[in-house]
Amino acid sequence: MLLHPGERIAAIITAVLLAADLVLIFVAAHDVDWSGYAGVVSIGLGAFACGLFYRRSGRSEEISLAATATGLFILFTIAGSLFNYLLLPIGERRIDAILMTIDGYLGYSWPGFVTAVSSFPAFGAVLRMVYLSSLAQLVVVIVVLGFAGRRDDLHRFLVTGMLAALMAIAIWSLMPSFGPSAYHVLPAETEASLRMVVGSLYGAELNRLGAEGPIMLSPRDGLGLIAFPSFHTVMACMAVWFTASMRRLFPVFLAVNLLMMPAILVHGGHHLVDIFGGIAVFAAALFIACRTLAASAGAETASPLPQA
Repeated sequence: MLLHPGERIAAIITAVLLAADLVLIFVAAHDVDWSGYAGVVSIGLGAFACGLFYRRSGRSEEISLAATATGLFILFTIAGSLFNYLLLPIGERRIDAILMTIDGYLGYSWPGFVTAVSSFPAFGAVLRMVYLSSLAQLVVVIVVLGFAGRRDDLHRFLVTGMLAALMAIAIWSLMPSFGPSAYHVLPAETEASLRMVVGSLYGAELNRLGAEGPIMLSPRDGLGLIAFPSFHTVMACMAVWFTASMRRLFPVFLAVNLLMMPAILVHGGHHLVDIFGGIAVFAAALFIACRTLAASAGAETASPLPQA
């Protein structure tokens, strides 16, 4: 068999999402940077094809696992980001006011927290690097699990991430939120001292996208749209959970992703409650992924072997 059960599930999810993207693009007659998307998709397909080649040739199942999962990860990421953008514009139906009220009850103020962190620019710089490391961390986990031959863990990781992303997009489509950066203008010196990833200009562009939608769909211009639930939190949970049994890597991933929590608040422009939402989505996605993959593996084992 060329694809393991977990890979088939991931491939089906990705293919359905890509098909939905194409339907929405043509129905709404969007302008699309086709060459930009073709470049990213070709990288994903290339990695996927490389994985299948190594499996079919019998050269290395470990390389096959890592390459196939990497290809699926790239293809799903671009399909998911595009799908999220195709849900724009959203108008004024946002829940940010509710989320900021809940934050207030918890004693959290985004402008106040950012201002406090700006008093320690070196710490702010560390948080910036941590925040920008999220995707790289996931790639490292995929490669390590693949080359270690840990197929079940790798496929749980892959399907958990896909399900969590779909859940986050579904929640956002029903209850959109852009985060406090879309509502607060921070002092220029504060943003400059922290070199903020998500600052006032980012927030202004989110507001424009919410009202008007994208001018052109392009992988070069994609912004993170979802505040609640925080998908950066989902990625942090994934990185920690799936390295927990790796004695050398786990302490590093744990330390980095403990720092990811304040990094998400400062550089991600998030409400505090977004983090709790991200943890809940991760837990639900992990549970469903484990059950789905276990059922799929059981069905595979129970299937009669083809007759010679």
